[in-house]
Amino acid sequence: QVQLVEFGGGSVQPGGSLRLSCVASGFTFSRYSMKWYRQAPGKERELVAGITSDGGRTDSADSAKGRFTISRDNAKNTVHLQMNNLKPEDTALYYCNVRIWGKDYWGQGTQVTVSS
Repeated sequence: QVQLVEFGGGSVQPGGSLRLSCVASGFTFSRYSMKWYRQAPGKERELVAGITSDGGRTDSADSAKGRFTISRDNAKNTVHLQMNNLKPEDTALYYCNVRIWGKDYWGQGTQVTVSS
């Protein structure tokens, strides 16, 4: 079955960096685009960044542009989100996502807290 396991979250001060990772299993990872979403308390889940199956194209939300970078390693079935210059408004639970045949799969999320 499809499994997505995120890790790498934590607590950092404003301006700090974190690198999130998501290890995938149960499907042919190299065939699918991958995305990172986040959900802050009391807010809807929002798309942060996405990457095509071969890693050739990426896109990110305006709030992430210039600070966050999504990448993937198809040999290791892993997608990363490098987050720099973190701000308090980046505080959220971050989820890895894949859509297979119209169905969305999610990991359990990894918490990112940015606070001084």
